[in-house]
Amino acid sequence: MKFTISSTSLLNRLQVISRILNSKNTLAILDNFLFQLENGQLTLTTSDLETTAVTTLPVDSAEGSGKVAIAAKRLLDTLREFPEQPITFSINDANLAIELKSANGVYNLIGANGDEYPQLPELAMDVKTFSIGSETLLSGISKTLFCTADDELRPVMNGVFFDLSAESLTLVATDAHKLVRYVNTTVKLDEAANFILPKKPANMLKTILPKETGMITVTFDSKNIRFALENYTLICRQVEGRFPNYNAVIPQNNPRKVIVDRVGLLNALKRVAVFSNAGSNLIKLAFTQNQIHISAQDIDFSISAEETIACQFEDEPINIGFKSTFLIEILSNIVSTDVVIELADSSRAGLILPFENEENEDLLMLLMPMLLNE
Repeated sequence: MKFTISSTSLLNRLQVISRILNSKNTLAILDNFLFQLENGQLTLTTSDLETTAVTTLPVDSAEGSGKVAIAAKRLLDTLREFPEQPITFSINDANLAIELKSANGVYNLIGANGDEYPQLPELAMDVKTFSIGSETLLSGISKTLFCTADDELRPVMNGVFFDLSAESLTLVATDAHKLVRYVNTTVKLDEAANFILPKKPANMLKTILPKETGMITVTFDSKNIRFALENYTLICRQVEGRFPNYNAVIPQNNPRKVIVDRVGLLNALKRVAVFSNAGSNLIKLAFTQNQIHISAQDIDFSISAEETIACQFEDEPINIGFKSTFLIEILSNIVSTDVVIELADSSRAGLILPFENEENEDLLMLLMPMLLNE
């Protein structure tokens, strides 16, 4: 088979789907891209057995049809060095010899048998399907993905939980120290259903979605999930297991409410956190009348810092400790100008909410406190 294609178009698609490739694979064939040519369309596939990405693009000219696996790293390294130009691939179907011809050179390599590449996972007959806007899915994943865990003992914490009902779609992620709950009321399913999206395909979607437009069709059964985008199809295996009851850990009665400028608090935290203990990252927040006193110290190095910023707070004073890296991460993933911090006491989780939610969205972030030695 033989085809000609734009070097830039091919490279752009391959770079996106190459994010699925592992540095070490159990099967040697998974170190390759699968090229399939049929009816003037080139289909590119990568897989790590858990996640598979597929994209299709037109070619400038084509002869014959077939499939071949091409070494991913070598091909990417070659294509990166080409300026925009047509490149012709000639594949000998008998011995899988591949010739790449550019404007100024010829490059020869050997492919692998495309029939050895893993087939696309097939979903069961009893699938559930819903549609979601690309911007909505990107918003939900972006606001929850940072909160996922890396816990081999509790794999259910290593993904984003999709909880569908007749009223809304809820995305939840937690690592047991912090939790994010994102609710969107534009996405609904007739019957309640849920699945856990693993971190790797979630990261892949976060990369692809900014370039996508329109609606995305999500289909899932008891084992797999398929995302059908405009230019890509992503199929992945669900994380098996039961996600924790996230509503049970969200405190309901939080009498102390603080309204503060998000960027002002974020920048103050970043400055003061430099002086916190490297092991604990403990930062202390003292809430008094319309003020937040932020302080940190590292006794081992005899360093400390403190800063006071304005806020809206007219309740009983309260001191609470947080891990600065977690609080900074939470505030960095909220877009609202002001945030509301809801507190009960220094031993219960604090809630951080945007003062104004995006349309059709409800965002809640929770952070567990750290013990203060006072």
